[in-house]
Amino acid sequence: MKWWGPGAIGPWWGPGATPLGRFFIQGNAVMQVLNVGGNNKAIALPPQYEGYEHRLLDIDPAVNPDVLCDARRLTTLQAERFEAVYCSHNLEHYHHHEVNGVLGGFLHVLKSRGFAHILVPDLQQVMRITLERGLDLEDVLYQSAAGPITVLDVLYGYGVEIERSGHDYFAHKTGFTQTSLLKALQRAGFAKIYCWTRPLEIQALAFKGSPDPEVLSRFNLS
Repeated sequence: MKWWGPGAIGPWWGPGATPLGRFFIQGNAVMQVLNVGGNNKAIALPPQYEGYEHRLLDIDPAVNPDVLCDARRLTTLQAERFEAVYCSHNLEHYHHHEVNGVLGGFLHVLKSRGFAHILVPDLQQVMRITLERGLDLEDVLYQSAAGPITVLDVLYGYGVEIERSGHDYFAHKTGFTQTSLLKALQRAGFAKIYCWTRPLEIQALAFKGSPDPEVLSRFNLS
């Protein structure tokens, strides 16, 4: 895998390749990331995806997604199409018994060396902080760009958005700890999984096959 774009040492002119601006190129193909349930393509992806072609998948036609699809039906899409799946605070919007099917859909659309990058609320941290601070369900847990977030919002979904939109798919229907997310990814069949926590959040990088060293370096993993 080579890099062509701002900050690169120089362009790559490999066999059959042409300059592709700021995109990653592998052979002569542009690297693509499928953003599952990202809601708005204007929301920037993490810097690790610099150079990937961003494809938005969403259930809501109003956000004009590249792929209009329920994530529970990913297996109806073309197999092995994407190098990466990015799923930020979306997996908790499915019932517990549906999670394995959604993760299986990620595997379906990923290429053989592809990976899924998943972010979810860390309910173990939420419960611990709620008890330590003596918070009630409607008390503010933290402040976000969208406004105050209560304990109830993290557990069951952002109430303001659910009420404003009238769509129950914005509600949370399950939740995760670091251990339970790891087990879910293992059950789904991912070959190699890295899992870590941040304040009130769990992140996982799950590979369909052998991890690509270039991807690991982008996430400071080894």
